[in-house]
Parts: sequence; structure tokens; C-alpha cells
Amino acid sequence: MENQIFHLQYAMDTFYFLVCGALVMWMAAGFAMLEAGLVRSKNTTEILTKNVALFAISCTMYLIVGYDIMYGGGVLLSGVLVGDNYVASTLADFAAREDGFEGGSIYSGASDFFFQVVFVATAMSIVSGAVAERMKLWSFLLFAVVMTGFIYPMEGAWTWNGDDVFGLYNLGDLGFSDFAGSGIVHMAGAAAALAGVLLLGPRKGKYGRNGEVNAIPGANLPLATLGTFILWMGWFGFNGGSVLKLGDIANANSVAMVFLNTNAAAAGGLVAALITARLLFGKADLTMCLNGALAGLVAITAEPSTPTPIEATVIGAIGGVIVVFSILALDKLKIDDPVGAISVHGVVGFFGLMVVPFTNSGVTVTGQLVGALTIFAWVFGTSLIVWSAIKLITGIRVSEEVEYEGVDIEECGMEAYPEFTMK
Repeated sequence: MENQIFHLQYAMDTFYFLVCGALVMWMAAGFAMLEAGLVRSKNTTEILTKNVALFAISCTMYLIVGYDIMYGGGVLLSGVLVGDNYVASTLADFAAREDGFEGGSIYSGASDFFFQVVFVATAMSIVSGAVAERMKLWSFLLFAVVMTGFIYPMEGAWTWNGDDVFGLYNLGDLGFSDFAGSGIVHMAGAAAALAGVLLLGPRKGKYGRNGEVNAIPGANLPLATLGTFILWMGWFGFNGGSVLKLGDIANANSVAMVFLNTNAAAAGGLVAALITARLLFGKADLTMCLNGALAGLVAITAEPSTPTPIEATVIGAIGGVIVVFSILALDKLKIDDPVGAISVHGVVGFFGLMVVPFTNSGVTVTGQLVGALTIFAWVFGTSLIVWSAIKLITGIRVSEEVEYEGVDIEECGMEAYPEFTMK
């Protein structure tokens, strides 16, 4: 009987991991559509190329070295992860427990890798939109190699794996918690993006000589809206899968609450951003609505299991308000982010971390602050070094002529809308 229970729980938790991982993988399509909709038509092919290429690079680098850095025992040693010895040792641990089916999750090591690798790709996807329309394709892809193979796995080891930060302190011991990655994934991606944007500079014509901000509308808002809905859907796997188990009543209830709160926060973020934009601009700004929904999702990601649905809605709504003002503030500082990624994932990601202690008594404000600063300092600092090295070696920005004509032809040799492209 015990052996049958083990097989059932093992199969159920493994299957749940894989389904949630597939949902998170689908977020790559969401990022691609969102970014393709928010850039000008002459830059669409290149941004799509970035998105599909960065996903493949992320999967490969994490397979080769990233998972080993983050958790130890890389997937190259696949016999350890999914072989008979792994299953036998897991069964032995299960048999030694007194809690049986009510205990911790048990699943295939390969399913764990698959779930983790799509998170890496999500972090890298955040960077592509922020540097859009003026960065060299191959310079971006070179950075992706380092980001997904080294920078992200290191801070992931300090947080989700519980390693000491350079042997100095342990974030978990300080009371740091990030349930699904408001800081570990989203703020980290935004920190890498910020470092690149500061070195890259704004798009030509974005800012006037007298400090005015010139809007550069995206080419396809229906596509951007579709991308947002895809991301919204994928986020159920992002947060829901982070429960790590489905196979008993307590965890099933936790999964259901995470799904409910994730949806509530997104809705709250969108409504709050819509109202804020209406009050500020006198119009219903669709792009602010879309970013408001994503801000709500980022805000709740740090802890979607402990808030009540009303609290989740409020957290998302605050994130939706924050993102509108953050986008405006970055423009005032002449930090050009075509899709609002730094505000959505960075500023709101930090907010998401800091609000966790208000719904989870086991988490401290000090621990969250130290954790957030550790993640940001590491990712921003190392990214700035890598971006600077790439800038010296190959350059990171296309020429003014290429930027004016559009990077599609120069970088990819084709246009996304060849019969309709306008310069």
C-alpha cells in the first residue's frame, strides 16, 4: 500500500510540475507578442528573433552550467536526477516518513529542471523589451549567455537553494522569502535591463532638448494585448507551480488560493492603472492598463499563498498605481524603456518583496530589504561589467542610420510587415 501511495504522489507531483512548467514556457510567447506590439513595425522581426533565441540560449546554458551553479548536480549528470538510484533514494526517504501522503513533495528531478529552466528564460525575456529598437542583436545574445549561465544562477543559489552569500550571511536566516520570484526572477531581470539601458542610451527622438518626452507609439496594440493575456495565463503556472505539490488536501487548497490571488492581483492592478491613467491623462491609456495587469502579477508573485483575495487585489492595485508613476519618473530621468519592463518588473518587484511581511508573519522587513538589495547589487553590478565589456569588444548600439531605417533589415534581412512598414 505504501509503495502504491508513493507511486501515486510521485506521478501526481511530477505531472503538476510539468504542466506548470509548460504554462511558464508559454509566457515566452506572451513576452514576444507584448514586445512586438509595443515596438515600431520596422523593429518587429528583430525583437521576435531576440525572444525565440534567448529562450533557446537560456535552456542550453542552464542545462550545461546554470542548474549546477544554482542547485548543484547539473543535468549533465542525468542519471543522478532521473535514474533508478534517484527514484530508489526518494522511495526510501518516503518510506521513512511518518506523514506519508501529507508530507513534502516528491517528483522527478528532470521535472524540477524543466520547471526551473523556464524561470531563467522569463528573467532574460524582461531584458529584451527594455533595450529594444537600438541594441545590436548579437551583443544582446552574448549577454544572454552570461546572464542565464552565471549571473541568475548565482543569486538563485543564495535564495531558493539557501546558500550563504559569499560566505557572509544566509538570506533565509535573515527572514527573507520570495515565493515565486518577484525579486529573484523579475527584479533581477529588471536590474540587468537597467544596466544595459544606462550604457545604451535612449532612442533617437525620444527626448527633446528642453526635457520634453516624445511618445513613440507601438505598431500593434492588439498584439500587445494578446501578449498580456498570454502572460496572465502563464502566471498561473509561474505562481501555482511554486507550491511544488498538489497531491494532498492542504496543498491542493494552497494551489487554489494561489491561482485565485494571482488572478485577483492582476485584475486589481489593471483597474488601478486604468483609473490612475484616466486621472492623469484624461484618457484610458491601453498601454498603462496592460502594464498595470502585469504589475499586479509581479507584486503578488513574492507571496500569493497567504493574503486573502481582497488583500491580493489591494496589493495588485497598489502595484498598478506604482507602475504608472514609475514609467513617468523614468522618462523624466531620460531612462528609455520602450515596454516599461524596468518599472513593471523592477520597481514593482521590489514592492512585491517588501509587502510580504504584512501577510506572512514568518518574514521580516529587514530580511526582505537585505535580500532585495543583495539581488539588485549582484545582478546590476555584474550586468554592468558584462555590458561594458561587450560594448568595448563589439559595441552594443546600432548606428544612427540603422536605427532610423529599422533594425529588422540590418540584423535579420527581412521585415515583419514588408508591405506596410513606415519609417
